[in-house]
Amino acid sequence: MVAGELVQEHLRADTGELDDIAVSRKTPEPEGAADPMYGAAPTGGAGETDPEREKELQPDEREAMLPNEGGEGGGGGEAKLETKLYLRRFAVLAVFSLYSLVNAFQWIQYSIIANVFTRYYGVTNGMVDWLSIVYMIAYVPLIFPATWLLDRKGLRLTALLGAGLNCAGAWLKCASVSPGLFGVTVAAQVVCSVAQVFILGLPSRVASVWFGPREVSTACAAAVLGNQLGTAIGFLLPPVLVPNTPDDDELTGHNISIMFYGTAAVSTALFLLTVIVFKDRPLLPPSHAQAVLPDSPTAEYSYKQSIVNLMKNKAFVLLLISYGIMTGSFYSVSTLLNQMIMACYEHQELNAGRIGLTLVVAGMVGSILCGVWLDHTKTYKMTTLTVYVLSFLGMVVFTFTLKLDNIILVFFTAGALGFFMTGYLPLGFEFGVEITYPESEGTSSGLLNAFAQLFGIIFTLIQGKLTTDYSPRIGNIFLCAWIFLGILLTALIKSELKRHNMNMEVDNNHMKAPPAECPGETKTNGVKLEPSISFSRETSL
Repeated sequence: MVAGELVQEHLRADTGELDDIAVSRKTPEPEGAADPMYGAAPTGGAGETDPEREKELQPDEREAMLPNEGGEGGGGGEAKLETKLYLRRFAVLAVFSLYSLVNAFQWIQYSIIANVFTRYYGVTNGMVDWLSIVYMIAYVPLIFPATWLLDRKGLRLTALLGAGLNCAGAWLKCASVSPGLFGVTVAAQVVCSVAQVFILGLPSRVASVWFGPREVSTACAAAVLGNQLGTAIGFLLPPVLVPNTPDDDELTGHNISIMFYGTAAVSTALFLLTVIVFKDRPLLPPSHAQAVLPDSPTAEYSYKQSIVNLMKNKAFVLLLISYGIMTGSFYSVSTLLNQMIMACYEHQELNAGRIGLTLVVAGMVGSILCGVWLDHTKTYKMTTLTVYVLSFLGMVVFTFTLKLDNIILVFFTAGALGFFMTGYLPLGFEFGVEITYPESEGTSSGLLNAFAQLFGIIFTLIQGKLTTDYSPRIGNIFLCAWIFLGILLTALIKSELKRHNMNMEVDNNHMKAPPAECPGETKTNGVKLEPSISFSRETSL
């Protein structure tokens, strides 16, 4: 049974289990060749359909009929649609978060000790910055084939590509430890940047496919948390593992080797765990919002049409730009943090890493708190706008306290900035899924990340130039102006919580089936949605 038919059909709550709903089947549409619902099987018995009517059904429609549970007499057959949560979901989330962590570590490991790498390889600060920027450049063109692959081939293959390429890039870096092999380390970083394309768009997909409606936002925040933790470790470990030894290139090379080989070993173990743990989806869906969607793209589904639908969604376009501004600002600050600290405080490489760690760890706490808050309140726009405003204030305070010759104060201001700026990242993912449902989570998240990378490239290049030619304060003021614009754009977003509304309608049994040939019926890229469903707008508490 396709998602459109299921949404249109009359639903009544089953008293046996909270997550089960009994579905009364209506007369099928004449042209309706339909995809089978996952886990459904043909059945006979008391609720069996009339043989003459069954003859009229296409073969795949007969197979798609759900098992009858407690039907009365020889009527039109009733069926149960079950949802279930599996313990495996925690293993999937943990493995994904860990290999995302390693990928983020490899992104920032050069920038935080840029002065060490510039001296060891004999290159400029700008060339080391490109080792971070390449992550952003690779993402923009590759996100479209990556999200197409996710929609068509599923979660498992996409996860294997992300973990496998991350492992390959880590081993290639081990071959680049020589002052004359900067080109090899660039090639290795390019491989890792391609791996990132198959990682960053997965948090909302992993959360939606494996977790229930009361935990989906927290799960998404935890999935993003892995990437943030990797950035935090990337700020902390490289200055410890590769201290600045300007008079001993051999010792520097030895220290770099330890860092690279350790990363490669961990990446290999996580790739093997990904092979063992990851599956496309659980046997039974975790929520009704997932249950009414097809298990795989239907013949009518078009990836190109999905992109068009998203770009026609004004609320999502506003979110694209505002998310790109905030996340691009975070990428720029992370990449240039070492240069900003070193410009204001000499010989503080270790503290620069610690400040970066403080920024990201505070953001991890913010991410989890925001995820839990969303699961309990569903106030997506209010929370997103509040965090955006506080991020702006944090950026202003960080900008004007950076050069007060008090590095302890910088720890506090960076922590406040990170709590809100990094905490915003999962909010954007979940908000995007809500206002674009039933479009693919991978496609919406991929576009959000693409804009984040695009703004990250632009902001890093411009802020880096302003920081080098003028001062860190000028570069940070540039970011403050853009973040203020992001506040205005976020305020303009019309919040329609479509996925949450779908779950609530089913749970409260408020769906109503339209006539078999309802002229007002709408279809979204192969997934039909009943027009009588009123997508509720978010209200404040």
